[in-house]
Amino acid sequence: MPPVPAAHRAQEPSTWQKCTMGAMMGGGVGLTIGFIFGSYSILRNGTGPRGFLATLSQYMLSSAATFSFFLAIGSVIRNDALLPPHMEAARMQLLPPLVRSKAEGAMLVRARWDAERARRTAA
Repeated sequence: MPPVPAAHRAQEPSTWQKCTMGAMMGGGVGLTIGFIFGSYSILRNGTGPRGFLATLSQYMLSSAATFSFFLAIGSVIRNDALLPPHMEAARMQLLPPLVRSKAEGAMLVRARWDAERARRTAA
């Protein structure tokens, strides 16, 4: 079976779309966690001077803001790769792992330092 033409392949979401999706997921999780912990806190400690709804909404909104912030950043960092995920998986399966001895690593670092030193003196 021939490969699917490039025009019909699905495009990956942009970085902004990844950030927005992470923020929305984090907001949903944060609202839920805020409702659970806020309700527990109100049942245990009482509503306080502000009342039930204001106290619960403060718990929910602060939890939602925190979760959405960290999930938005995390989803961008997690998905920010040079290769698409399917290519990265194929690379990891097919290529041998890149493991070197300490001596080889030291030689590579020294060669890079020498090349950088040569570039600085040439400039």
